[in-house]
Amino acid sequence: MQSQTARPLEQQEYTSNEDRTELKRSLKSRHLTMISLGGTIGTGLFLASGGAIHSAGPGGAILSYLVIGVMVYFLMQSLAEMGAYMPVAGSFSTYATKFVDPSLGFALGWNYWYNWAITIAAELAAVTMIMKFWFPDTPSFIWSSIFLVIMFLLNYLSVKGFGEAEYWFSLIKVVTVIIFIITGTLMIFGIMGDHSIGFTNFTIGDAPFHGGFMSMLGIFMAAGFSFQGTELLGVAAGETDDPKKSIPRAVKSVFWRILLFYVLAILVIGLLIPYTNENLANGDISVSPFTLVFQKAGIAFAASVMNAVILTAVLSAGNSGMYASTRMLWDLARQGKAPKFLGKLNKNGVPVNALIATTLVGTLAFLASFFGDGTVYVWLLNASGMSGFIAWLGIAICHYRFRKAYIVQGKDLNKLPFKAKFYPFGPIFAFAVCGFVVLGQNYSAFIGDHIDWNGVLVSYIGLPLFLVLWLGYKFTKKTKVIPLEKCDLTNE
Repeated sequence: MQSQTARPLEQQEYTSNEDRTELKRSLKSRHLTMISLGGTIGTGLFLASGGAIHSAGPGGAILSYLVIGVMVYFLMQSLAEMGAYMPVAGSFSTYATKFVDPSLGFALGWNYWYNWAITIAAELAAVTMIMKFWFPDTPSFIWSSIFLVIMFLLNYLSVKGFGEAEYWFSLIKVVTVIIFIITGTLMIFGIMGDHSIGFTNFTIGDAPFHGGFMSMLGIFMAAGFSFQGTELLGVAAGETDDPKKSIPRAVKSVFWRILLFYVLAILVIGLLIPYTNENLANGDISVSPFTLVFQKAGIAFAASVMNAVILTAVLSAGNSGMYASTRMLWDLARQGKAPKFLGKLNKNGVPVNALIATTLVGTLAFLASFFGDGTVYVWLLNASGMSGFIAWLGIAICHYRFRKAYIVQGKDLNKLPFKAKFYPFGPIFAFAVCGFVVLGQNYSAFIGDHIDWNGVLVSYIGLPLFLVLWLGYKFTKKTKVIPLEKCDLTNE
């Protein structure tokens, strides 16, 4: 009889005698593709893209998003190689434990759980603002409560419920962007609208690169936030029916779709709306760049249509956040890095206790926005803001070490289910760009006669919190960096 320690990590579980079950591999290839794609499309594209163009000009915005897009492509290559070989719900937290140092795995896991738990609170706050567009006089807690229940149930019922919901949420976003690009292109060449616009908006003022390098640097940071969520692919690998085929298939098209959706969408906005238009800097949905373009095309109720689309984007982010944080907390529990009861699974293979705990933390964080002028909530959001970049740094480190260990242990690279392109350049480039983004979060705080210490603290608080988790576990458990020849590469 096979012992638990000898069983593959993704099949181990910490459950009561009544609930001995495993995560169910119910996610299909189409779910994974939409999760990886839909994870990048949200308010960053629908709203923040306008501010990016206004600050750095269309050329600056396109270049910034393109560089970050290339970095994400390399990260997805890295994650796909490890995920196809070792598909576990703990993803990079588990990989760090096996290939780098258990303390890094501990810190990455809790950091990622916290990031998405707070994101749930942020999405609930966004939902109330969106619904007030249509129902301005209704109490905020009604809408936040309704959508919290919806997100909880989608995750509670089964992983397939999450996958289906995410598939359709993402499909709505994808179709919207495609329609937007087609409509905008027809307007640029005069097929729709009154006259051909051409490239005139790229020649006004100091376009296309307004504000020079420093303006681009600011957009560079914002672009990174827009792409966060693509790493969900790795977390979902633990519940994919055929990860060796599904993960590579989903990843191969990610780069071109990022290029299509972000770069082409920003190009269309930059050609149709001059960067000097003050509405681009306004975060109000009624004047979002997508709304402005659809209104130019003569589409009635453009603001209402885009508001509905952004509502699905917010729901998608909250739904994904609940899924990712729950699986990460469950994985931490089964590794003994979180309370054991959080590793319990219900009959549908859902980590129900981890889901409830995550939901409660997200709700408490949301409630904090109503007290003390929202000061606590702002600090929570700022602390989580850097978490996504730290997770990306972790992915780059894990992949670099994984491939090194794979070779040192004499394994055949040709037997990898998926082999990442451009190794070792890919993870090194991703690490360098992520490190640059992390350190440059609030570079302006260091510019001037005096350092803005309050700005520094607000922007960088996530970094010391991560270091406390990492070094605290390292010193208490006395962990060490695992030699390459001793890295655990068992995947069966």
